[in-house]
Amino acid sequence: MENKRPVLITAGGTGGHVYPGLAVARALQEQGVPVVWMGTHKGLEARVIPEAGIEMAWLDVTGLRGKGVMALVLAPFKLVKALYQSVAIMRKHKPVAVLGMGGFVAGPGGLVASLMKIPVVIHEQNAIPGLTNRLLSKFSTKVLEGFPGSFTQAKDKAVPIGNPVRKDIAGLPAPAERMKQHGDKLHLLIIGGSLGAQALNETVPVALAQLDESIRLVVRHQAGRDKDAMTRECYEKASVDAQVSPFIEDMAEAYGWADLVICRSGALTVAELAAAGLASVLVPYPYAVDDHQTANGLYLSENGAAILLPQTDLTASALAEHLEKMMQTPERLLQMGERARELARPDATAEVAAIVAGLADYRFNTEVVA
Repeated sequence: MENKRPVLITAGGTGGHVYPGLAVARALQEQGVPVVWMGTHKGLEARVIPEAGIEMAWLDVTGLRGKGVMALVLAPFKLVKALYQSVAIMRKHKPVAVLGMGGFVAGPGGLVASLMKIPVVIHEQNAIPGLTNRLLSKFSTKVLEGFPGSFTQAKDKAVPIGNPVRKDIAGLPAPAERMKQHGDKLHLLIIGGSLGAQALNETVPVALAQLDESIRLVVRHQAGRDKDAMTRECYEKASVDAQVSPFIEDMAEAYGWADLVICRSGALTVAELAAAGLASVLVPYPYAVDDHQTANGLYLSENGAAILLPQTDLTASALAEHLEKMMQTPERLLQMGERARELARPDATAEVAAIVAGLADYRFNTEVVA
């Protein structure tokens, strides 16, 4: 193992970049391919990747968009520093290939690797590519798309492959089998993400209070850090029973429990909903860069697997109307869940890992991962 040159994965900032990269890293490691991860001390990767037992190579770099005038003034100096650090990392670890999973941290590493003639693969999770990946697409050997057709500017390199999703989510039982186990009560799951979604926390309890009494529900609501008490109070005021928590540690269990999900439409969430085979009401985060969450959500809604409800239209009465129509006809929920699963790419993790391993001249058995 010590004599093998590693694959270097560079991704950071948020879970949308880090967790798909971690899924690929584990797939590579399971087949004997060594992995080093390049990230920052400030992003989620600083905690998650060392906990996974993966060696870190640290980079000092921050994003540029929406950071103010001073950040823009300092940006060239920070970029030069990050480029020098990337050169040092490449020389130390001598990677056989670099996989960029998006986020600003992927930029310096991908650029330096390209200049050093190291094969570079980038993976874009969102339906609208981020700035870093748009720039890196010009220097990359392969461009992998989480959503088909997202890279119009690199069609000759683009491969629609889907978003890597954890095996325990992709391996959940079929939607019909799960719904049958729930009896006459439908299971509603609300996900706000680690920071929570205030609009969902405030609106969903009021909407549920407006539903017809014939609709029998069991409700679980993930409210976000420090928002569970306020959300619980909203449910109490609305006289709606709900299990409220700040976090959900086991998302596979939560998805397996649910019949319907109300959530944002980040790329990873959309991929997990599809892999799990779940109907959903998607409320895109309205301040996402390039409004990419709306584009992500359209992939499910335009294919009959979700309802897309812009936050500007999110009122208790509008949400209640959508929920009532869906829950009065469980067959529709089931059809939406089955349609979602038809859109899933459960082999995405193995396929991304195989492409990277292939460029690095490592053997990789996709059947082992799948």
